[in-house]
Order: sequence, then structure tokens, then C-alpha cells
Amino acid sequence: MTFPFSAVLGMDDMRLALLLNAVSPAIGGVLVRGEKGTAKSTAVRALAALLPPVDHVTGCRFACDPAAPDPGCPDGPHPPGTATESRPARLVELPVGAAEDRVVGSLDLEQALAAGVRAFEPGLLAAAHRGVLYVDEVNLLHDHLVDLLLDAAAMGRNHVEREGVSVSHASRFLLVGTMNPEEGELRPQLLDRFGLTVEVSASRDPAVRVEVVRRRLAADADPAGFAARWADADADVARRVAAARDRLDRVLLPDGALRQIAEVCAAFDVDGMRADIVTARTAIAHAAWHGRDRVTVDDVRVAARLALPHRRRRDPFDTPGLDEKRLDEALDRAPDDPDDDPPGGPGGGTPPDPSGGPGDGGSDRSPDRPGADDDAAGRGPTPDPRGTDQGGPDAGPPTDRAADASGGAGDGPDAPGTTGPDTAGGPGDAQPVAAPQRGLRARLLTAPGVGDGVPGRRSRARTGRGRTTGARVPAAGRVGVLHLPATVRAAAPHQPARGRGSGPLRLRPDDVREAVREGREGNLVLFLVDASGSMGARQRMGAVKGAVLALLTDAYQRRDKVAVVAFRGAGARTVLPATSSVLAASARLGELPTGGRTPLAEGLLAAAELLRVERLRDPRRRPLVLVLTDGRATAGARPLDRAARAAAVLAATGAPCVVVDCESGPVRLHLAARLATQLNAPLHPLTSLTTLATRTRRSAA
Repeated sequence: MTFPFSAVLGMDDMRLALLLNAVSPAIGGVLVRGEKGTAKSTAVRALAALLPPVDHVTGCRFACDPAAPDPGCPDGPHPPGTATESRPARLVELPVGAAEDRVVGSLDLEQALAAGVRAFEPGLLAAAHRGVLYVDEVNLLHDHLVDLLLDAAAMGRNHVEREGVSVSHASRFLLVGTMNPEEGELRPQLLDRFGLTVEVSASRDPAVRVEVVRRRLAADADPAGFAARWADADADVARRVAAARDRLDRVLLPDGALRQIAEVCAAFDVDGMRADIVTARTAIAHAAWHGRDRVTVDDVRVAARLALPHRRRRDPFDTPGLDEKRLDEALDRAPDDPDDDPPGGPGGGTPPDPSGGPGDGGSDRSPDRPGADDDAAGRGPTPDPRGTDQGGPDAGPPTDRAADASGGAGDGPDAPGTTGPDTAGGPGDAQPVAAPQRGLRARLLTAPGVGDGVPGRRSRARTGRGRTTGARVPAAGRVGVLHLPATVRAAAPHQPARGRGSGPLRLRPDDVREAVREGREGNLVLFLVDASGSMGARQRMGAVKGAVLALLTDAYQRRDKVAVVAFRGAGARTVLPATSSVLAASARLGELPTGGRTPLAEGLLAAAELLRVERLRDPRRRPLVLVLTDGRATAGARPLDRAARAAAVLAATGAPCVVVDCESGPVRLHLAARLATQLNAPLHPLTSLTTLATRTRRSAA
């Protein structure tokens, strides 16, 4: 059963953004960011049921509109009077593990081998035409696939040039991506390609949470009855979407509103012109949604709230968001002039957008938002104005960050020439938190050899993209990339037995060879950080954190997963489990205190255990362990001997390690060099790990 759209409680921003894209797909889709269990998938699936039915040419695999068929349709041409049929708008879900040929389409190998016909097999972009393309966990999708999706969404066409196939077909759809930021971020360049973005979280109001659970249980107990109770509300929303589509081309965008849009985009220092265009389309769609024929300042404000937050990110550690006080100030600087209507009708004298015009939305707080009448009628409580709510199951408060259980005491002095315990303070001593140095750029560190990991930009690996280095017999299932010369060579010796004369080459399925390509992979970069008292001396921890911050930026750019383990005091703890979110890693790093003895053995063993667990979860991703320490071991009995045994355990995992020597001062013990020998790892001084980055950044207005 599809959960009714009107029964999704609260989530005003998400619902409005989805509806505005339904009114005008030219907005470019919506990205929904939020914690797990916040009805992201529920709302998207419910939206598809509200879209108008699709009339299409009978038998056309590309769902051509009978009123305006695609002149370049691979199944065309479609002459006037061709038979038509109607079907509901499709919701096509793109799995995270989808291959490129499944997304864009490829050569139909069955027909090629059986009949010698070079035919095109449509992909998911063809299936989603005139419907909804839904990508759950879009941040886990390979970057090149995200690029393909966003290009098709922006151009309205899918171009395929592969394996001797050259095809172009219409592909216009409502693109919806959802993601949990804890699992990693999209690059700012990809974020910019989404028209709108919204942040969702579960309400902290107990009354709202009770109603969410009540509705979910009622839907599970009696799906048909629950859907019937909300059928009228959903029908009203569907009629309103259809009416807004009809009104869209008649909505006037005056010059005053355009000046407001330009002022806001300039005030928030966004790059390029996409933000201005998307905000304008959103404002027009918002006006159409509310039954207005003219864009007002309220429409511009709502549009800016949805179209700009994700476009302000310049750095992987920048958090999305919009200062609403600055937004109001920017709107006040360019007041709307009611007498400045441009000649020529809607659109300021320019032709209306042929792909449907505007559409973005923001939080709709007006009484006629979808579901407001239902709430007022007593069918649900008023949403919590302090946060958004959910209509799906499994909501819960975010997991609290783990407390610092290292048991460390105060800083000990960095006494040159000693290997004994660090001087520790009492348990009540405050632990200093060093601020990381900024403006550093990391050198490239790679895992040795050639892996088979997920595509990325760090170490050498056999991947689906890159230069061709050989051929192999494909595994059971679909062929990745056809290696034509190897396929011909495999079939050639069998031609006499197959009765080939002067005719074409006769191929069989077991002749097919796929290409082996070498590119780059993303790794699991594990930071093992010494946070003991000796590292706190001479502001050394600030330099260490700055280096790790630079390495985190490098890991973000190279599509790695990262994890942070710190050791200090009496033991080690996992500051951050393996994740793709370098933003979370940066936040945990900044909070990391310094002090206490140096339990080096416990840190090495904790790293080995984390690697063991991650190998079970993600066996294809190769690890790279960066140990940042001065090499001291001062906690427990015979600390250096225990550290040597722990180093042997970590080395036995086979994970490549890099030791970063953080020792400084005129007298050095070179204990980090001994640790590097025990781990069979290269040794780099901390000063050689980073360089000063020459970055220019415009200040925000």
C-alpha cells in the first residue's frame, strides 16, 4: 500500500518542494536531506500517486506524448492518428548499485548475438520519462552516475554513445533524491544541479510523535480503510496540482521580483546564474500553486529558502543553511514595485519556458497548505512549528555523541630525553581542546598495489571506468563493457566448426569478453590520532588537527570513507566510525581533547578491531591507516613491549599504514621511526604532510 500523501504529518518544506516540482519539473528536482525514519521515501512514493495520468503512443518504449511525439524517438516516427493509451505516472526507483548501462541503456546483446541486429535496450532514464525518478541515498551513488542523471534532468534528453550504439531520446522527469548526511555529502558541484533542497527531521513534540505512530499503525492494520479515509484529501491535492500546471504560463514575474531575486542571490554570494534562474522558476510555481497570477515578495522569499541553502557551500566543511535575517534584509533592499510590469505579458516580455516554466518552493506556512484543512478538522495535530515531522516509521532522536571515555587526566609535560610516563593531572582537571591550524593542503597518500574497490580518486584499482588494460570472461549476469577485439579473438577459432563460409562472424554467448579497466578507487582512511599529554605540548596538537583537517578535505575530494580513533589517558576510543561524512569527522576532530598518558598499544589494537569490522561490512574497500603520533608509549606495565606486540597485530591485518612523526623540539627520541619499522610502514614528518594552500575566497556580502 502507498501511504497517502495528505496523511504525512508536517514536513511542510518537503511536501511543498515536491508539489512545486510536480507543478513545474523545469525546477530541476529536489534533494531531501535528513535523518533516518523521517518519511522521505514515504512522501516521494505518495507523490507519484497524485500525478495526472500519462497518455502515450501505444507500443512506444519511450512513452511519447501523442500530442507532441519526440521527432527523434528511436521507436518513431509516430504519425498523427497513431493508437494511444493511458497509464498512471511511473515512479522509477534507481538502486544504489545500478550500473551505467542499466541507467542510460545499452546494446541489446541478446538480439546482437542471436539475430545480428544492433538494437538499443532502454534504461531507467527512458522508463522515468514523464514520471518520477527517485534515487534513495543519492549520496552513495557513484559520482559519474549522478552526473548522468542531472545532465538528463537539465537537458530533458538522454544521449547514449556506447558499444556501437548512438541513440538520443526524450527524458523529462521529476528527479527526487534523498540522503542521510551522516552517510556522506554530495560534492557542491552536484548539489548545485538539484533545483531545491530541504532539511527534514523528526519532531521533538511528543503529541506529534504520538499522532505519527497512530497513523502508521492504522495504515498497517487496515491499508484499504486508511487510504479511503484520506482519499478525498489526496484528490484535492491532485486537482490543485493540475490547476497550478494550467495556470503556470499565465503567472507574471515583474521586474521588481526579478530585482529581489538578483539582490538575494548576490547577497548570499552564490556562484553562477543557476540560483537566480531556479529561484525565479520556483517563485512562479509557488504563485501558481496558490492560485495567483503574479509573483509576490512572499513567493520570492519561499523560493529563496528552498533554492539557495545548498548553493552557499564552497567547502566540504560548510554546513547548508540560510540566514533568514539576511534574506529579509536583501529583500528590503530591492522592494517590489507594483508599477514596473514589463510589456509583453507573462515572463517580462519573454516567451514562457517551453519545458514548463518555474517551480521551487519553500516552507508553506499559509492556511491552504496541503493537509491544513485535515489538521484543522481534527484529523491530526498542528505540526510543531519548531521542527518538521514525519509520517513514516522508525523515527527517533539522533544518537548522542559518545562521551569521552578515555579516562585520561591532565596534560603531561613533553620532557625531552625521557620515555617514562607523562605527568598526569587529577581526574577533575579540565582537558584542553586545541584548535586546528587552517589553510593547509595535504599531499597525496595512496594504498600500494591495485585493488578492486569502489570507484574513487585515490589508489589504483580495477573499476568500471578508466583505461582498458585487458579482457576477461564476464561473471554470470550482465556484461559490463564489451571488449570487442577479445570477443572476436575468442570466436575466431570456432568459425569452421560453426559452418562459417563467407558470411558474417558467428558468435555465441560464451565468446563474449568484457573489458578490464584500471582507474582509481576510494579507500577507507583510518586516522589513528595520539591525543595524549605529550601531544598537547608546544601547541603540537593544533598542527596535528590541521594536518588531519587537510587530509579530510583530500579524502572528501577523492570519495573516501573516513574513521577516527583517538588514544589518550587509559585507553582508546572510536571518535567516529567509518563514514563518508567528512563534515562529521571534522566536527568530532575539533572537539577532541588532549591530555593524559599515552596508551599506544590500546590505540593500535582499536584500529585493528575497527578494520576487522569494516572488512565484514565493506569488503571491497581497501583501508589506509594514518598513525599520527610521537611514538611514545607510557600507559600500563611495560608499555613499549605491549605497543610492539599491538603493532604486530595491526600489521598482520595486511592494511597499509603510514606513520606521521609528530615529534618536535631540539632533542628527539625517534620512537615514531621504530613504530614505522614495526608496522612496515613509511615514515613522514608532520611538516612534510601538508603545505600552505593558496586559496582565494570572496567574503560573503
